[in-house]
Amino acid sequence: MNRKILVSSLLLLAVVFSSISPALAFDEGMFAPSQIASLPFKKLGFKIKPEDIYNPNGGGLSEAMVSLSIGCSAELVSPDGLILTNHHCGFDGLVKASTPEKDLVETGFNAGSRAGEIEAQGYAMTVTNRVEDVTAKIKAGTENLTGADLAAAIKKNTDALTDAEKAKAPKGSAIRIQMLNNGYFYYLYQTTTYEDIRIVYAPPRNIGVFGGDPDNFEWTRHTGDFTFLRAYTAPDGSSAKFSKNNVPYKPKRFLTMNIGGLKENDLVWVMGYPGGTTRYRESWSIDYAEKANFPFLERWLTALSDSYRAIGAGDETKRIAFQSDIASWDNSRKAYGGGYLQLKRVNAVKLRQAEEAKLATWIAANPDRQKKYGSVVADIKKLSEETNATQVRDVLLRRFPDPTGSMPVFTEIFTAIAANKMMNDAERTAKLEEVKKAYADREPAHETAMLKFFLKEMDALPAGQKFKPAEDLFGSVKAQARRKAEAEFIETIVNGEYSSPEKVVGLYGPRTMEFNPVREKILGFARGVADAGKEFGARNAKFGASINGLRLSYMNALTEMKGGVVYPDANFTQRFSYGNIQGYQSREAEMRSPFTTLRGMIEKDTGVNPFDAPQKLKDLQNAGDFGRYGSNGSVGLNFISTTDIIGGNSGSPLLNANGEQVGLCFDGNFEGLGNDFFYDKEKNRTISVDIRYVLFVTEKFGGAKWVVDEMKIVGGPKS
Repeated sequence: MNRKILVSSLLLLAVVFSSISPALAFDEGMFAPSQIASLPFKKLGFKIKPEDIYNPNGGGLSEAMVSLSIGCSAELVSPDGLILTNHHCGFDGLVKASTPEKDLVETGFNAGSRAGEIEAQGYAMTVTNRVEDVTAKIKAGTENLTGADLAAAIKKNTDALTDAEKAKAPKGSAIRIQMLNNGYFYYLYQTTTYEDIRIVYAPPRNIGVFGGDPDNFEWTRHTGDFTFLRAYTAPDGSSAKFSKNNVPYKPKRFLTMNIGGLKENDLVWVMGYPGGTTRYRESWSIDYAEKANFPFLERWLTALSDSYRAIGAGDETKRIAFQSDIASWDNSRKAYGGGYLQLKRVNAVKLRQAEEAKLATWIAANPDRQKKYGSVVADIKKLSEETNATQVRDVLLRRFPDPTGSMPVFTEIFTAIAANKMMNDAERTAKLEEVKKAYADREPAHETAMLKFFLKEMDALPAGQKFKPAEDLFGSVKAQARRKAEAEFIETIVNGEYSSPEKVVGLYGPRTMEFNPVREKILGFARGVADAGKEFGARNAKFGASINGLRLSYMNALTEMKGGVVYPDANFTQRFSYGNIQGYQSREAEMRSPFTTLRGMIEKDTGVNPFDAPQKLKDLQNAGDFGRYGSNGSVGLNFISTTDIIGGNSGSPLLNANGEQVGLCFDGNFEGLGNDFFYDKEKNRTISVDIRYVLFVTEKFGGAKWVVDEMKIVGGPKS
């Protein structure tokens, strides 16, 4: 579950279900470190204490759990800064270090020694030093305030506490205070970031990505989704850019590997950096996601990856350069597509509406509650229905022009029209350089494909939500005649006069009086997009001005009604989750057991990408040459658990009751998608790589025993 910047920018909406409320169920939850002590550790079967995991005074295992700047989790696994994370989390680094002659994604990489480790370009590691729930401190003195006065008091308290913490924080660390759940929680995070990260060992594509997109979010699974990196520092231990003079990072804590194996119902737990959940949202948010947002995102991401894949098919250099983006888009496409199907499957909107009705009745039954919460449910309903009246059109227009940079020519035209600004000579000169930079790597075929996608989507908008500027241009023709007219119009954009940076900059003045009907169609369409953006922005601003306060009141009421422990929504900060090794029933008459093996991988082998198992792995299986990592005639490969995770948890360690790493989280199952909205214990599963397979591949297949020898390994037979 690769959490790229693209994905994190997409609107995520969510829900709480009455049958699986986080206020009542300890089985579900991405708990903040400071909440771990409130969980029933002994009853659950933990062999360690809560403070062994997170200790505000330092020394807990949480200090070994880190985040990577590309949106993944990871863990420190040796005293010399060795990092274990997912293959798909190391993917960008492998791509950037590749050439047409040597594709490191395809071949894998073994540094051979520390001297051979290569820079993971653009990567950084962040260590969480301390997490504190500062809700009471931030809300102190705000009890009777509302509106602007409340916002000002919250800001004052936040700024004062931030300044005080910065003054006493160690050099090199950062302090930030984040609001969660519309102000229900405030958490303080003290972190340190290290910028020199290097690639140590990565398996080849047909291990690290075995099964490819067909197996993504599926169980059963046979993917060795792991990569080893290493963090380096300046000789004094401080963060430093990549340099040959740097030395391996010395962590305060690192994890122990346990190769003793697992069995069904074993207790396991996760600590990582889950991305985004909004599990306390209302039914109108779910409806927006199910009916409009998620279906569009699936189609849009499909168009993006299909276009890049077509271009890369005829150009090896571009195929290598594009493969990381394609993998990310494919992953997100399947997540959103599966997400809205699961929302429909569980009748998410109706379930939430029932919860809202119950809450409204509970408020109305008591005068004190009426005074405190008023008509919060009805108020959210009115505001949401006004805002979402044209939701199918809105989800399209809020991503047009395409924010991925696929259409630089139209984006520059749109930007100029929206700015409506006359520039002087110096400003135009600077703007010209900016536009040239934007055009430098443009792909006309990609821009053409994406403009075709958006214009076709505009044609498919429902009655009452049509986009007038598109209808004015193409509404008089239908079907293939409209596609032809759209293609001709697109050609005037992509390869017309504005494909020249100088012509685009001319839109900032001086203006010409020359009339050109082709140009006027382009500019009129861009003007229509800009006007629609203003209208959408105004509605959004009105919604935003009221919804935060309403949602805070709603959550206060909901949690008071239910009682119990409430965990904050995930926001890519450190979180704890626990569960058990457990299979599930995926559909009628179909049961899924919780373990897969190397033997099962070879059963899937077709010899054709993405199911082309390496010959050496097959030879090792046939010879029974498993070293200390085998059991029952094979090597454990993947397994599933009921732990509650989300995108961003990729690369998180899965640990046993003793706090020893037994697996590496890398995905969730298809039946569990929609888990940014809700958690279903019956179906939601975390998919992990068995740590035995990680070490087996590294040592026996990859010839990188030097990496394994750095780690502390317990359990299993002696080597």
